[in-house]
Amino acid sequence: MAKTDSKEIFETLPVPKAVKAMALPTIFGQIIVLIYNMADTFFVGRTNDPYMVAATSLILPVFNISIALAGLTGVGGGTLISRLLGEGREGEAKKVSSFSFYLSIIITGVFSVSMLIFMKSILKVLGASEYTFLYAKQYAFCVIVLGGIPTVLSNVLSNFLRSVGLSKEAGFGITMGGLINIALDPLFMFVFLQKGQEVLGVGIATLISNCIACGYFLGIIFKIRNQSVISFRIKDCLPDKKSIGAIFNVGVPSAITALLFDIDYIVIDKLMSAYGDVALAAIGIVLKAERLPLNVGIGICQGMMPIVAYNYSAKNRERMNSTIKFSLKLGIIVSIISIILYEIFSGVIMKVFISDLQTVLLGTGFLRIRCLATPLMFMSFFTVYVFQSFGKGNIALFLGVTRWVVFNIPMLYLLNGVFGMYGIVWSQVSADILTVMLSFYVYRRYMRSQTA
Repeated sequence: MAKTDSKEIFETLPVPKAVKAMALPTIFGQIIVLIYNMADTFFVGRTNDPYMVAATSLILPVFNISIALAGLTGVGGGTLISRLLGEGREGEAKKVSSFSFYLSIIITGVFSVSMLIFMKSILKVLGASEYTFLYAKQYAFCVIVLGGIPTVLSNVLSNFLRSVGLSKEAGFGITMGGLINIALDPLFMFVFLQKGQEVLGVGIATLISNCIACGYFLGIIFKIRNQSVISFRIKDCLPDKKSIGAIFNVGVPSAITALLFDIDYIVIDKLMSAYGDVALAAIGIVLKAERLPLNVGIGICQGMMPIVAYNYSAKNRERMNSTIKFSLKLGIIVSIISIILYEIFSGVIMKVFISDLQTVLLGTGFLRIRCLATPLMFMSFFTVYVFQSFGKGNIALFLGVTRWVVFNIPMLYLLNGVFGMYGIVWSQVSADILTVMLSFYVYRRYMRSQTA
């Protein structure tokens, strides 16, 4: 896409059309990512081997760290590229893209090598037993050691493409990678490899799909190299000291917030395990099922960010505010629709994942409660994305840490202690009411300071 097309999206296209052009491909990609994440669990579950299922689950926290690393350079570098374009500093934007690209390779490379060297110790800490260790090692070697760099680069480069207005290309790459993964899973698990190597098959399928997606992104960026500020050239990888600080200022909070989100889920599982395997299975399914509207909301936010960042730096406050308001309304509408659908079809959704009647009944109640928090959760992370667009990583970090460390996690322990199992389920609604109140107070105060 030429620069003029990006300028049209960022500057002149009506806000609803601009947000639609940026958000729809991202939303679709987010949905596919959600489906293929669940597909791995689904296909491994077809083995009816609990040790294989447990082994793939053990690696999830480590895999999520790699995704957080992608946020460090992808979100930090991507939002800065959009802001620099808004200022008309295309040369500096090119340097930022090159610096972020090589930084992501170095950081991820160190992480992957560390995983290889300390594999045994890390897996033991994660809870691998003599029955799950080999499976966990196979999966980690494929998706973290060999697949770490292509996985992170795919996420980083998709952010870069969105930052210059190429959301359709970014969404296609993520979607393609997810669909290839879904197609390859059963082939490697049940056709190409022998029985007993199903986890290795899932790992190889994930590795190949991420490599293909990464190759696609590299090819697209190479193709548009003369029309875009995204660069791989070594000589372009030394941006201003201020720009390097700006990358970390937004990227580090993004990574920390992503990790805290995962820690919250770990705490929920740990507390719910005290109420038995059925309760743990039920909440596990609910936490996956509730992700659909949240991933749609994330897609809206990711589509919104480049437009807001560009116009923030271009000082076009009217277009910036219109984009924020339209995106917020769109996300709330999606959240309200999801509540209605979950309240009606929660039992059906549970039965898609499991047939055990007790688990279905318990999970149905859990989902009907948890879904009430959907608009609150959207508004909470929406505000964080807005401040990331402004380049205000310190405020984004404050809101992210406050949400998880001050409100969510303490509320889990408090309500569990007072109300037991259902207190855990109600904690998200209770905590995010406080989060939304704080977030909008901080947002209004910041906006007033900009007009004073």
